[in-house]
Amino acid sequence: MDTSFLLLEDGTVFTATGFGEPAPFLGEQTLVAEVVFNTSMTGYQEILTDPSYHGQMVVMTYPHIGNYGCERVFEEQIFSEENPISCSALIVRSVYNGPLPQKRVSLDTYLKEHKIVGLTDLDTRKLTIHIRNNGAQNGIIFQTGAPILTNAYYEYALSLVKAYPKVSEIDLIDGVSTKEVQVDPKLPLQITAKPTGLRFAVVDFGIKRSIIVELYKRGIAVTLFPPTATAEEILAAGCDAMLLSNGPGDPERLQEAVAMTKKVMEAGLPVFGICLGHQLITWAIGGKTIKMKYGHHGGNHPVVDTQTKACFVTSQNHSYASDEDSLPSTATIWFRNANDNSIEGLFCSDKPVRCVQFHPEASPGPQDARWIFDTFIKTTQEAKA
Repeated sequence: MDTSFLLLEDGTVFTATGFGEPAPFLGEQTLVAEVVFNTSMTGYQEILTDPSYHGQMVVMTYPHIGNYGCERVFEEQIFSEENPISCSALIVRSVYNGPLPQKRVSLDTYLKEHKIVGLTDLDTRKLTIHIRNNGAQNGIIFQTGAPILTNAYYEYALSLVKAYPKVSEIDLIDGVSTKEVQVDPKLPLQITAKPTGLRFAVVDFGIKRSIIVELYKRGIAVTLFPPTATAEEILAAGCDAMLLSNGPGDPERLQEAVAMTKKVMEAGLPVFGICLGHQLITWAIGGKTIKMKYGHHGGNHPVVDTQTKACFVTSQNHSYASDEDSLPSTATIWFRNANDNSIEGLFCSDKPVRCVQFHPEASPGPQDARWIFDTFIKTTQEAKA
């Protein structure tokens, strides 16, 4: 394990010990990405393989990570061309290297196998507080072959991270989504359920496997579409509803998908969205999204149902939120975040449209919100009737 450095674009530097794939030497390769923190206590493998983290380095706020190892059955990314791990790097306070359950490999080995850089022995509490106070920002990870960072290396690394584009300037969906239409995509799990006779057109912007699992568990057939699908292609498929998946990046960049969504809505097909899908629906109904200071990432975010006043805990992973002032009068706020009052869900009064900003499938996280899928199905059945 070698001394490695994390340098943020505001000039703040953290010294750490590398694990997993060694950090690149400065000047040979460049490892730059937005740095965000995740407040989950467990589920690090699902977090690593969540396509929504594409283009981001993940800081785990829970101090001790890796104590139950890694097993491939937990991987969330199912349409990766090369690497099931989506994030650019994993940053932890303390990595576990002790005994593991049978048939599991260590987190260190798992990262090595997939050539992902890890950092440990780093003050993640200080780093998290810095992000909370100053906002998520790009960072660069590197090593110099020495335990001390000289001024020359510091200035060079800072120039590299400052020149790197923001998340809003990068196409992050390519590489984490399907390239072709897939009818009833197969999963490495046996799922049996009584068919409902309903089929959802699911548009893949970087979908998590567990979303498809939840649909299959409820007897919903799935036709998976690439993110470039047109409204004509969706409507011609004979599906009963459309679901827009989660995914990485800035929804404002995806105006073709927004236009497609608007056409499908106008045709009367029920439309649902999760995470990025929620943000695309926000744009399609005439609203806008805003970049959050540091986003919501973790499995312990409380959400309030504005209709029933019930509060439940959710899994979240997003950096953008619906701009409340931009929403049309036909949009009703379905859920709010109990911590910061941000919008966590919408439904429309004039069309069968519902969406949630959080992840009802969890994985990782609490299962309190899985009933959202039942609501999507009920809305579809009512519209079909």
